[in-house]
Amino acid sequence: MYPGSHLETQPDKPAVVIADSGWTQTFAELDAAANRLSRLFRAVGLQPGDHVALCMENHPRYIEILWGCEYAGLIYTAASSRLTTDELAYIVNDCEARVFITSRYKSDQAAAIVDQTPKVELRLMLDATIDGYESYESAVEAQSAEPLEERIAGTDMLYSSGTTGRPKGVLPAFEPEPLEERVTGVAGLMQILFALDGTKTYLSPAPMYHAAPLRFCMATVAVGATLVIMERFDAELYLKYVERYRATHSQVVPTMFVRMLKLDADVRERYDVSSLECVIHAAAPCPIPVKKQIIEWWGPVIHEYYAGTEGNGFVYCNSEMWLAHEGTVGTPINCVVHIVGEDGEEVPQGDVGTVYFEGGSTFEYHNDPEKTASSRHPKGWSTLGDVGYLDADNFLYLTDRKAYMIISGGVNIYPQEAENVLTMHPAVVDVAVFGVPHDEFGEEVKAVVQPREMPIDDEAAQILAAELIQYCRTQLADVKCPRSVDFREELPRHPTGKLYKRLLKDEYWQAAGRAI
Repeated sequence: MYPGSHLETQPDKPAVVIADSGWTQTFAELDAAANRLSRLFRAVGLQPGDHVALCMENHPRYIEILWGCEYAGLIYTAASSRLTTDELAYIVNDCEARVFITSRYKSDQAAAIVDQTPKVELRLMLDATIDGYESYESAVEAQSAEPLEERIAGTDMLYSSGTTGRPKGVLPAFEPEPLEERVTGVAGLMQILFALDGTKTYLSPAPMYHAAPLRFCMATVAVGATLVIMERFDAELYLKYVERYRATHSQVVPTMFVRMLKLDADVRERYDVSSLECVIHAAAPCPIPVKKQIIEWWGPVIHEYYAGTEGNGFVYCNSEMWLAHEGTVGTPINCVVHIVGEDGEEVPQGDVGTVYFEGGSTFEYHNDPEKTASSRHPKGWSTLGDVGYLDADNFLYLTDRKAYMIISGGVNIYPQEAENVLTMHPAVVDVAVFGVPHDEFGEEVKAVVQPREMPIDDEAAQILAAELIQYCRTQLADVKCPRSVDFREELPRHPTGKLYKRLLKDEYWQAAGRAI
């Protein structure tokens, strides 16, 4: 499945719509643009299996670039538009990109990496040109819109969003396969689990470069549905666009749920969201009260999955399954989940340990055999580094990331529990809980909060901090609750919802002159 496979039935149907402006690209236009780009790649010498990198905002032509890579059988890396210049240059070099594509929006950074990325043979820029870059539009328009012969399907190689050390490319096993015959696992899941077909409309509020939005958006177009892309997430605008475009499907992250739930009631009630048939969430844990409220508001249309960029496993539940197993992230549907203790042995049902997958896709971390090896169990299973347990019905519950576990006085504490509680306090917009140095206990629990309104002085801050600590203690054991609370205007959270907790944690440990 690919855009061109729908030309006989719906050539003039919108394939891609930019929500804010209404810019539209039909299936015929998308297919022609992808064909032209694939021919450009071949004209400059790229062959199936070669690499292309791109870095831009949620640009109207983002999808055609991805499909151009797919049509040419290339491995493409979509880099975050929020990277520093050094980080971007590292990824372009590490993935061995022969072509780099960007936009005027990133022109300053694009200029800065030219000298740092000497192996790039062709640089293209949308909306403008600068020294070292050719016009994307001119280069593509000069090519024929006829498809390449004997097309091999391409694939993505996306980078893990680590906050320490360098991110690593997740390279799936690449086996040449005719484009016309290939059906991705995501497209299959979208059809089977989420009933996505050519009659549906999918609203995407997340950055395109992240694994889940990229793959789900590509799958949407592949099955013939209309894809509506927001340039950036805004809680009220999301509801507005659901109503305007009569969106049937969407994928969000829990922080988006939280932001929408904290809108004033009259704002929430202003928009008709009854068109929604399937809203998928993943990427971060969702507090139980948040999910309950969303289901009450939107109905049993909420679906959840747990998986990673690595594609090594997939765990799923719908609203009914979740309500019967509150707090679960689902049950495995294409793999076997093993919960493993520190000794490498499986633990009894209900006990907490590291989550391993068996039977999912094969992957490796590009240019990092050590990280690849560390993700593997001696029996060949693989892990994303999360901690959790299985119940008697084989439903998985995630406790936290193993790296975020706090050890205070010999007691293991998983900060996600306190974060889930504090998120629901009306004064809290966002929260991170982690361990900070303590001379006697090794670590103690700290909360850093983004409040609705910053305290006007130290006294107000102390009062709010005490209120939040007490609120947490009404729902959790004292040992799991913060001993202190600091306030920030904003927390370092990725637009996809991932909290960069490590950045905050490192501040406190570095200030103490100690390493974790």
